[in-house]
Amino acid sequence: MSSWLFRHLSFGRQKNEGFKKAFTLVELLLTIAIVGTLAAIAVPTYTDYIRKNNNSTAIVAIRNIESQIEGFKALSGSPPATLAAANIVAPIDPWGRPYIYVVPGDRWDKQDKPLNKDYDLLSMGNDGKTDVKLWKTDAFDDIIRCNGGAYVGLASEY
Repeated sequence: MSSWLFRHLSFGRQKNEGFKKAFTLVELLLTIAIVGTLAAIAVPTYTDYIRKNNNSTAIVAIRNIESQIEGFKALSGSPPATLAAANIVAPIDPWGRPYIYVVPGDRWDKQDKPLNKDYDLLSMGNDGKTDVKLWKTDAFDDIIRCNGGAYVGLASEY
């Protein structure tokens, strides 16, 4: 009895009974449902991983640019007017846009205090939009440098 049940549930009817081995419609639908469920779990996880990786890459790049600017400041006494003036070649951010460098700083935190007294350095983040005020939605995903370099990270977490 168990071999009859196995034959009919696993492969349909056997070849010697006049049918080819094949998956049943129920088996195919079950397989599609399982693959769909796994994809529904995997895609958001992968997307979150990519977002975090891009943010980390931007933070590291901002720290590298910042160290080059600080080296220039140590020699000249003030930050450069532009990155090119200090011979700093800034990489492109993970979203394909240049980093923004502004002297003197012109961005404001949630209490309307300037983020930096010397200069601002940031990436516009995934959406490619920014605002000088951190509480505006266009600035939420920006990767920013604040408090003279004490904080580099997401504007929404500052």
